[in-house]
Amino acid sequence: MSQEILVARHPAEAGRPAKPGFRPEVQGLRALAVLMVVTYHIWFGRVSGGVDIFLLVSAFLLTLSFVRKLEAGRTLDLGRYWLHMFKRLLPAVVVVLLGILAATALFVPRSRWPEILSQVWSSLFYFQNWALAANSVDYYATDQSIASPLQHFWSLSVQGQVFILWPLLFALAAVIAKAAKVRVRRAVLLVFGTVFALSLTFSIYETYTNQVHAYFDTRTRLWEFAFGTLLVLVLPYLKLSRPVRIAAGWIGLAAMLSGGFILDVQGQFPGFVALWPLMAAALVIVAGQTDSPYGADRFLTWKPLIRLGDMSYALYLWHWPVLVIFLIWRGREEVGPVGGTAIIALSLVLAYLTTKFVERPLRSMQWAEKKKRRAAVVIALCVTLVAVPVAGWQQLLRYEARQAEAEAVRNNPGARILQSGYADQRDPDAPVLPLLSALDKEWGVLDGDCNGFADAPRLTLLSDGCMGTAGEDYSKTLLVIGDSHAQQWLGSIRPMAEERNYRVIALLKGGCRFGAPTDEQRPECRDFNKAALDYALELKPDAVLAVGTSAQPADAADTVVPGLPEAAMQLADEGIPVIGIRDNPRFEFNVLQCTEAYGIESVECMAPVESKLANGDRMAAAFDAMQGLALLDMTDLVCPDGLCVPVVGSVRVYLDDNHLTASYAESMSTEFDRRFHELVHW
Repeated sequence: MSQEILVARHPAEAGRPAKPGFRPEVQGLRALAVLMVVTYHIWFGRVSGGVDIFLLVSAFLLTLSFVRKLEAGRTLDLGRYWLHMFKRLLPAVVVVLLGILAATALFVPRSRWPEILSQVWSSLFYFQNWALAANSVDYYATDQSIASPLQHFWSLSVQGQVFILWPLLFALAAVIAKAAKVRVRRAVLLVFGTVFALSLTFSIYETYTNQVHAYFDTRTRLWEFAFGTLLVLVLPYLKLSRPVRIAAGWIGLAAMLSGGFILDVQGQFPGFVALWPLMAAALVIVAGQTDSPYGADRFLTWKPLIRLGDMSYALYLWHWPVLVIFLIWRGREEVGPVGGTAIIALSLVLAYLTTKFVERPLRSMQWAEKKKRRAAVVIALCVTLVAVPVAGWQQLLRYEARQAEAEAVRNNPGARILQSGYADQRDPDAPVLPLLSALDKEWGVLDGDCNGFADAPRLTLLSDGCMGTAGEDYSKTLLVIGDSHAQQWLGSIRPMAEERNYRVIALLKGGCRFGAPTDEQRPECRDFNKAALDYALELKPDAVLAVGTSAQPADAADTVVPGLPEAAMQLADEGIPVIGIRDNPRFEFNVLQCTEAYGIESVECMAPVESKLANGDRMAAAFDAMQGLALLDMTDLVCPDGLCVPVVGSVRVYLDDNHLTASYAESMSTEFDRRFHELVHW
């Protein structure tokens, strides 16, 4: 969010070199935009388009400053600009990050700590949007209690990156203007018109093909900034009468406020649909100050709105973490009208205090403005204030994990404790593993990719989700295909493969269970399964492993995965056996979070297996009747004595509501090995 609204008073003068003046209607526009963001987030769980308006305004103001400098022939002094900008932005960021750290320690479960600490780094250094894009975070999720309290830093990260890129592009425009002997404005139009066209095209494409990633991708947002830059260039040529400007102001205001309800933002942002809030804001800026009692600027220059605009940056920073941490603390999915009002009120108070006691004093600190190194000192101090506690906290968590893992063989047997004759030697106070602060390592993985397999056909659709074991000398090859429920069994498969010198290749795609392509599958899953089946038929592994059944959280009826029997028949014709691993029971709640709330021995976190899965004997008989397909059932170890519990042998069984931890899967490896080889008859 830009912090300054110093622009020419009249729109027609906005693009010309002129003495800057204060435009209160643009300040009111910012205030309205932040109110849209806050209320839509807290009360409606929707995307308002307010952030897009901030992006436009940021570029609009930045462009005014740089165009004036270029046309006046002044040096850009990019180093001073960058130091000045981040010296102004970082102090409020640091206050909010420290507040989030304190609230995390007090109110957030330990299982969330590593994620939050990691995102503090990405927020502090302005790459949070890329971190969220890489994790494919759903910005439109209605349950905000599962969101990160730092998720909203994505837009600040995009802006921070643009604050570095845009001056470089203006410098490029200056070089072009000088080399081609054209006016600065024409060079600026060429550079930023190109950015606008390329970015908008890419934004439309990526929004259509991968919307969740597109929302956070800087490249899909550059056109919105370029729109603000181009608006500065166009304004001097817009000679509108007062009645037209009055109408434009109100139309723009109405479009701004209604866009979040009218548009299908969940299906189309941030592609061309983002033109709606940008055009709306542009109309308000074009309208300018009409000096009419009927103009929209009369409302936008209302003093309370102007004051709110002064602290809009801090309000944006505070509202999201206050909302998310409240929901986490109370274990709720939404706040409702009364709770939402309280959260907005608290956010306003925090924003006011941050603006008054942090932003304004540092903004007016002349000492830091006189020399570049002084601004650099302020920036370094801000970074240090956050970096020291975060690094120390992460180091403490790593130390705790090392201490617990040192005694894991004796204190955390997991499923091994169920073996006949096992001698339990656990310490009474031994910690349960994995630690809640070490859950990021609880997905089954292999130690290599698939690029080095000389006998493997070329991978296309399969390359992104392909993993393999390293090494060239192996006795047999196992091919694992499927979704995250196939991946979780790598914890059992890998130790078996290492012990017996097998090679393992895993072809994985989230949400895509393996089977011959069927109409029931999503298009991307049909493509994946066709490619995976073709790959298996060419590779001719010694066995294929996939999840054989699909369990439901609320019904005791796991069923055979559609298409799997047909795929098994094709593979059987080539002499390739298929082992279908029975799906583990699924819950309607997060088992791990349940244990944090009620304890690991609470009946609230348990369920009898007969309430989760179909009769095991009937399921085994069904598989026996299928050609080339055998059932590997580990249910008795996942749910000992018919009861699905969150912890067995001091090891957490469940990572969430439906996935097993890699630690528990590894503890089942010996028994998995025995049962697997009974089925393949090697």
